[in-house]
Amino acid sequence: MPEHTVYVSLGSNIEPEKNLTAAIRLLRESSTVLALSSAYRTPPQGFTEQADFLNMAVKLTTMLSPTDFKTRVLADIESQLKRVRDPNNKNAPRTIDLDISLWDDEIIDYGEKPWHIPERDILRFAHVAIPLAEIAPDYRHPEAAQTLAEIAARFNTHDMRREKLVFDAE
Repeated sequence: MPEHTVYVSLGSNIEPEKNLTAAIRLLRESSTVLALSSAYRTPPQGFTEQADFLNMAVKLTTMLSPTDFKTRVLADIESQLKRVRDPNNKNAPRTIDLDISLWDDEIIDYGEKPWHIPERDILRFAHVAIPLAEIAPDYRHPEAAQTLAEIAARFNTHDMRREKLVFDAE
């Protein structure tokens, strides 16, 4: 089985320091974490009447398929951290949100939804692009044919603030 290099985007606005730290610990239990971005405090998108988010990105390796990684690892972490999905508000507050942003250098539609890799929000939102660009500035987006640094440079970052979170080194 091949080992895959995966970039995961994380976000939280309910006890975000605690939940991001717990999510990283749980990711380390199921995969090899290679790099962590800084955490960035960002205003909420869509539904703005809620707390700011902390967003970050993780580079890791796994032997699982995208579907298995999403459903068995990421969904399990969201469940353990008591993620609640509001069917009436996809932008509702959350303990944790974990998305596969990039998978090797592939373009993939997978799962029942289906989900898409690369995550479309990389090109839409600074809170996704900038943490990814921090840990992989030279990674070339497989659809946009630009590096993550080039994509991140397009965004206005006046409302983003880098936060110091401490993660146990393992």
